[in-house]
Amino acid sequence: MILMDTDVCVEILRGNNHVLNRYGKENDSAAISFDTVDELYYGVFRSNRIEQNLLLVERFLLTVPVIQSDSEIMKKFRELKASLSGNIIPDADILIAATALCKCKKLISGNIAHFRRFENLSIENWMK
Repeated sequence: MILMDTDVCVEILRGNNHVLNRYGKENDSAAISFDTVDELYYGVFRSNRIEQNLLLVERFLLTVPVIQSDSEIMKKFRELKASLSGNIIPDADILIAATALCKCKKLISGNIAHFRRFENLSIENWMK
């Protein structure tokens, strides 16, 4: 299973043909993190088209499994955060990395700079 980062989900929702084609050609099943759900809803309520975007996000969420938080993910989250030693990145990104490391083969993201800091995290960029 692959884990799609929030930025990839946003591009799917925007109809980005390049990302949609990569998504359609993926052999592994795709999932998203519980934290991506949070970030998608945050984007909805910050937008100028709340009703339209809410409907779009909720339809999308019916099509993709959501990996929920558990003690394994939270333990990995704290391990990763402690390993950053002063160069902290947003907790949301650390939670997504922890989820990918614990539950998935690889993370799909356009935000390679943040995620390459985590050893053993396989990352693929669909934004290129």
